[in-house]
Amino acid sequence: MTHQTSTPQQAVLVLEDGRTFRGEPYGAHGQTVGEAVFATGMTGYQETLTDPSYHRQVVVMTAPHIGNTGVNDEDDESRRIWVAGYVVRDPSPVTSSWRATRDLASELERQGVVGIAGVDTRAVVRHLRERGVMRAGVFSGAAAARPVEELLAEVRDAPAMTGADLAGEVSTPEPYVVPAVGERRLTVAALDLGIKSMTPRRLAERGVEVHVLPAAAGLDDVLATRPDGVFFSNGPGDPAATTGPVELLQQVLERDLPFFGICFGNQLLGRALGLGTYKLGYGHRGINQPVMDRRTGRVEVTAHNHGFAVDAPLDGPTASPAGLGRVEVSHVGLNDQVVEGLHLLDRRAFSVQYHPEAAAGPHDAGYLFDRFVDLMTADPEQQKEAGA
Repeated sequence: MTHQTSTPQQAVLVLEDGRTFRGEPYGAHGQTVGEAVFATGMTGYQETLTDPSYHRQVVVMTAPHIGNTGVNDEDDESRRIWVAGYVVRDPSPVTSSWRATRDLASELERQGVVGIAGVDTRAVVRHLRERGVMRAGVFSGAAAARPVEELLAEVRDAPAMTGADLAGEVSTPEPYVVPAVGERRLTVAALDLGIKSMTPRRLAERGVEVHVLPAAAGLDDVLATRPDGVFFSNGPGDPAATTGPVELLQQVLERDLPFFGICFGNQLLGRALGLGTYKLGYGHRGINQPVMDRRTGRVEVTAHNHGFAVDAPLDGPTASPAGLGRVEVSHVGLNDQVVEGLHLLDRRAFSVQYHPEAAAGPHDAGYLFDRFVDLMTADPEQQKEAGA
């Protein structure tokens, strides 16, 4: 008796410089293009997938085994998966968690996320580290059977991340409120540039009522919430291509409203102050990134997700080119000396490039939410003297 065996379906990852990696389809079948980046977290893949900052990016996971704990309804960071494509080495054949309600492959398929498995992700990451992030496409099923030259042409036709204004594509369409846990102590207007759900929850735990506003909100929208402080979230895209939120932030700073920014919010603070931003070679994404708080000397283990950084002098305070007082670099990445935080000496404002809300961890930087609360409750003149 002759047994017929079917040929497994194929998938291919095509990088902008022409390098290709063959594998098997994972998630939805079809094709997708985006910027190829890598994330280093061994846990928290559900939070990575649903982080709006990964919009229009093909994410390569450095951890070899993905999908072990399945997917649940509690750990999503937003309303959907945002990654453009997903690249893994060994997808788990079983889901092993009492919290799981479905497996990862099925969720990727349900949400139309095209992925590829069985890829030597170490080789992909080494290539990206040497050549820098670049556009990429994942093609599976019938799409993978097309000539590589055709696939490469589609990848190279895809829009680049530099110059991309994407916050409006991931922001909430309507304002909403996250109520304070327990007694309401303060009110914060939070501009949603791609906000993760854990961020307003961290503020709510400290008695803060958070009014989350669309990325297109103006000063009148902010002031209508009668805020004790203003927050700018993380988000995707090139900070140099973002104009409306930068103008809003300048108006916030001119009124000396307490301000805290995370990730994209840090970059926009730099732009509002008149500083430049630039694209990193391959960015910082994932966990266990060491950052020093230069004011205390403390080293924090942090979570990151950014491909752009602020260009600011590291050697002491400098005058803001936009005339908004003195600014200094408060935090610096110890791997490459990238600016990881800013703080104003003459106004009540500070920001960090990394993620203190850090779902699913680490939590070394959670104190920054307390610092923001202190900024909103202390005497303004004392705060200026002490620094944000």
